Amino acid sequence: MKVIRRDGTHEIEIQRSRFLCHVARVASEQEAAEFFARIRKEHWQATHNCTAFRTADTQRSSDDGEPAGTAGVPMLEVLTRRDLVDTAVVVTRYYGGIKLGAGGLVRAYGRAVSEAIDSIGTLTRERHETILLAADHDQAGKLENALRAAGYHVADTEYGHDVTFTVHTKDPDAFEAWLAAQTGGAVIAIRGEPVDLDVAG
Repeated sequence: MKVIRRDGTHEIEIQRSRFLCHVARVASEQEAAEFFARIRKEHWQATHNCTAFRTADTQRSSDDGEPAGTAGVPMLEVLTRRDLVDTAVVVTRYYGGIKLGAGGLVRAYGRAVSEAIDSIGTLTRERHETILLAADHDQAGKLENALRAAGYHVADTEYGHDVTFTVHTKDPDAFEAWLAAQTGGAVIAIRGEPVDLDVAG
């Protein structure tokens, strides 16, 4: 699965009609609805504000007065084809006086979303295991440097009686083997809850 790198807006013009695609990260249908309402309020003078959103378990679209299936459906198809989740899009159309026809509308709305996503960029959502490490203060600095040098994701560091590191990795077995070799078995790895992280690539 993928998610957008950031929220953003991208505009294209076809036959004098302006198509503004607004893209946002959303975690639920409610958040998508709030985003749609905000864009509709901002662009209340537009001819149409067509919408689509997709989360891991829900997806919907609206043509907002365009001929059925010519706007929301092609917008949603772009999200599906690119395996995007937690993503909401609104394409605001300001009519330029030239009719595009059903095929032209399908291409225009799909292109608006595709180009917006290309300009914003995407991240890949991957499942990682959480590993907790507790190290003595005198070895913590060396361990942290080794973790970062090896490319491990250190999500948190807490300083108490010991220094506790929270590390995320896709391969906990390989990490534990690396840790044992690095510390001579002096630092124990405790597995926590898995998390989904959005990473470049």
